[in-house]
Amino acid sequence: MRIAILDDWQGIAQGAADWASLGAECVFYREGFGGPAKTIAALAGFDVIVAMRERTWLGADVIPALTNLKLLSFTGPRNAAVDTPSCTARGIVVCNTLSQGSASDTPELALALLLAAARRIPQGDAEMRAGRFQQNIPPGLGLDGRTLGLIGLGRIGARVAGYAKALGMTILAWSTNLTDERAAEVGVTRVSKQDLLAGSDAISLHLVLSKRSRNTLMADDLALMKPGAILINTSRGPLIEEAALIEAVRSGRIVAALDVFDEEPLAADHPLRGLPNTILSPHMGYVTQDTMRSFYLQSVENIRAWQAGTPIRVMNPEIVT
Repeated sequence: MRIAILDDWQGIAQGAADWASLGAECVFYREGFGGPAKTIAALAGFDVIVAMRERTWLGADVIPALTNLKLLSFTGPRNAAVDTPSCTARGIVVCNTLSQGSASDTPELALALLLAAARRIPQGDAEMRAGRFQQNIPPGLGLDGRTLGLIGLGRIGARVAGYAKALGMTILAWSTNLTDERAAEVGVTRVSKQDLLAGSDAISLHLVLSKRSRNTLMADDLALMKPGAILINTSRGPLIEEAALIEAVRSGRIVAALDVFDEEPLAADHPLRGLPNTILSPHMGYVTQDTMRSFYLQSVENIRAWQAGTPIRVMNPEIVT
């Protein structure tokens, strides 16, 4: 049996779990494949695939060509890059993994990006390493008494609201389905999208990417933001229209603190890499020691259970009943 462990960008998978206990050939991929055709060519001979979140596209144009594939285990509770119906049609078992730590990992990174942008920590670090001290760094923004706007008030957004309260911030929230009752439960004020954009000193997005939420923020929306306001995205890149975001940052109207991008990994020559008024992190919201270890341990558990004929955490149970 051959097992492919995909998108191990940090090279931590092999040491995070007991893969040898599976009695199979395990191949660890440190980089992506560069498109469906190359994905098919690389994975055609594997019986099992372990996918790291949504880093590799395993859609309806890929799954039917993987004729040896019998089990696909992905990390996290859901994966928009995996076409489960195609797997079901082929008799491929699909499993997920869970992680208690991931509920706090992304909110903590959102807070870190907020603080880093407000107090200009990356600029300060760069100046110190260049032998200077406070030169070329505008004064930071104190957050006590400022307003944070949350676009999305689910589990992650609510936790970020708690952090902002501890900083003494006023919190506004909006989403298409947000109710006054939910806002009151979290202790924030529900407003219109326009009022949130115009009234917030910092805005953080916490939405699931879907056809409806794609391009939630476009050029007209970004134009409503306060000059110098901070825009934080730890959810998904396409929630913001990329061209409009680049223009808003390039013009100096806003500061963008981004953990996610339209295409990942971000291209080496992408315009965002060269723009001031940005803080960029490489999709690290869920990437903590505890969560990654949990992901890989549960991936091995999934494979071992499947080998024993009693698969667990199955996303398409109709094929194993």
